[in-house]
Amino acid sequence: MINRWRHPGGKLRELGAASLTEAELLSILISPGIKGRSAELIAADILANFGSLEALSNQPLERFLDFKGLSDVKIIRLAAAFELALRLAKKMKDAAL
Repeated sequence: MINRWRHPGGKLRELGAASLTEAELLSILISPGIKGRSAELIAADILANFGSLEALSNQPLERFLDFKGLSDVKIIRLAAAFELALRLAKKMKDAAL
């Protein structure tokens, strides 16, 4: 199969969300990047800084202001995505009991 995608959103559309790395998924949430720094690079920097997705999810929102390319809107988008993930995980855990 020839890859027709050039960015994580296209990859997700063509191959499914499971085919993306954590950095690629994160880059979709913080897209677009800024001049000289793609969303993919910003996402990789964030993950490298915090060490894991779990560590990243436990940070106060103010910590994200340290990253060039993250605006208030993008940080709020990340917070909303983490909250949705927490709620879904709780519902799945409750359903399993």
